[in-house]
Amino acid sequence: MIGDAAHTAVDVRARLAALREHDLPTHGGRTLAYVYDSGRPQVDAVASEALAAFGGTNGLDPSAFPSVAQMERDVLAFAARLFDAPDDAAGTVTSGGTESCLLAVLAARDARADVTRPQIVAPTSVHAAFHKAAHLFGLDLVLVDVDMVTLRADPDAMAAALTDRTVLVVVSAPSYAHGVIDPVGPIAAAAAARGIRCHVDACIGGWVLPFLGDEGERSGRPEWTFAVPGVTSISADLHKYGYAPKGVSLLVHRSMSLRHTHYWATADWPGYGVVNSTLQSTKSGGPLAAAWATCAMLGADGYADLARQARAGTLAIARAISGNDGPGSDARGSDGLGSDARGTAGSRSGIPGLRVLAHPDSTLVAVATDDSCDPYTICDELLVRRWYAQPQLPFRGGPASLHLTISAATAPQVPAFLEALGDAVAAARAAGPVAVDPALARLLAGVDPAALDEATVALLLAAAGLGPDPSGGAGLALPARMAPIHALLAVCPPPLRAALLVAVVERL
Repeated sequence: MIGDAAHTAVDVRARLAALREHDLPTHGGRTLAYVYDSGRPQVDAVASEALAAFGGTNGLDPSAFPSVAQMERDVLAFAARLFDAPDDAAGTVTSGGTESCLLAVLAARDARADVTRPQIVAPTSVHAAFHKAAHLFGLDLVLVDVDMVTLRADPDAMAAALTDRTVLVVVSAPSYAHGVIDPVGPIAAAAAARGIRCHVDACIGGWVLPFLGDEGERSGRPEWTFAVPGVTSISADLHKYGYAPKGVSLLVHRSMSLRHTHYWATADWPGYGVVNSTLQSTKSGGPLAAAWATCAMLGADGYADLARQARAGTLAIARAISGNDGPGSDARGSDGLGSDARGTAGSRSGIPGLRVLAHPDSTLVAVATDDSCDPYTICDELLVRRWYAQPQLPFRGGPASLHLTISAATAPQVPAFLEALGDAVAAARAAGPVAVDPALARLLAGVDPAALDEATVALLLAAAGLGPDPSGGAGLALPARMAPIHALLAVCPPPLRAALLVAVVERL
């Protein structure tokens, strides 16, 4: 449609609507990853208006657009209160969680110019953004295995991994894959004792955890804010549980001096003086304005209500899957699901074939299967029933799993979701796990990703059921069912997985 000829507004709107027909729904609470729905259409409407009204502003120069600077100060001040930040805390609004995490790493690296090959120490459950940061900024990422029962970072192992080259320690609140908060206190203390920064990645929990639970429930959840000595920075996404349109996140440092080293500036060229507080130079004020409007309309009381709704839905799903009474039951363990439901084996299940990997500390649930089925087929079966859940591949001996992100808009639909999940699991058990030819699995184990050529990539994609777009386009056609592709990726070593994923996305 885009070409030499101009089109009418009616035509363009119709084409845009047609393009969205095959996307996952962003509202309605049935997409349990990628999107976050408050269930409050009036808030969404005002946020959209703000996004459009400030879409042409440029945060590059706050002296030219003081409105952007004021909104940034307001949002950061709100976050500072939520995160127990000291009076001299300083922050930056970014384009998303990955950029916030990148800047935390950049600030730590550039504060230690004396270290020639700096390190990040993080648990294996750390978000992929830190892998990216290490790659982009030339740091070594030292991954430390999590406790395989609690799925949290191991404080002793993390402390033992610190060296004179470590410039940053990272913990999660909570981890994306497992939904649990790392023991921030002892890890931050170990880092502080050696003069090392400690970043808390609260991208997915930072706008939920401050509002959750009574004193009894909070007492079982690790502390993670600036109230914990040794925590030097926190990232949190407003386009997740801040329920703002994408993409907007923030990074808060304990002090301005800690923030200073992620700024970049130059006057060494004939144009205007450049000062960048983020990796971007030009950046639209639209997403920030939308976040400001969302925060203003909801306030702390509104966020507390939304957090309670999402948390209630999360616990209801976890209880139904685990078969336990859940929080408040004398029979449960301190984790809220029963002492036999925390680990990778031995949990009793309310839905045959499923088990909750760890009691959710926030609004994320990780679910594994027994040998009767696999998470990939369950995801396909849920999609047939108009629910989207995210498959997670096995890693370092852990099981493949099903990832569920529960928004406030999902909470009223929990009974419907559990019915769909039960039906999906029954269908997956009837079909059995997707099988990968053992000979192919052995072949893949020995493939060097660096040596892949186009012909080999085409053969591997064909083996996964991926072929050219039948409509004649240049892209790749995805099959209706993705389970065979995920099963094939599951038997690949992680570097080969990454190479194949790049091949798929490039072709899409």
